Amino acid sequence: MSPNLLSNLTIVIVEDHDDAATFLALFLGRLGANVVVARNAFEGLEAVKNNRPNLVLSDISMPDRDGFALLRDIRALGPDAGGSVAVVAMTALVGRADRARLIDIGFQACLPKPFAAEELVNTILNVLND
Repeated sequence: MSPNLLSNLTIVIVEDHDDAATFLALFLGRLGANVVVARNAFEGLEAVKNNRPNLVLSDISMPDRDGFALLRDIRALGPDAGGSVAVVAMTALVGRADRARLIDIGFQACLPKPFAAEELVNTILNVLND
């Protein structure tokens, strides 16, 4: 994959597992993305407000506030404050019906964990090109 593939993109990763967050940040950074890591939904919302990203990758199952609450909080910001940013759900607890439900709720895509690097990149590019 080209080291410039994701250049000029800002991506917020909201992931409470340190290893997963670190891996995603390093991988996407090597593809040229400007990456901001948030360890929970509260930090994720602040990262969206402060960085106005092109995309948010959010874990669904997190302590205190989950990915659903984060999505609601982001959308409540309104379009001028970053509330229309594309948000991709990342979760290990998903079947086909659950994926459709996540899209209906307002996520632009769902990445079932574990996912391959190529699947991650393809999902990011597809969401941003829609």
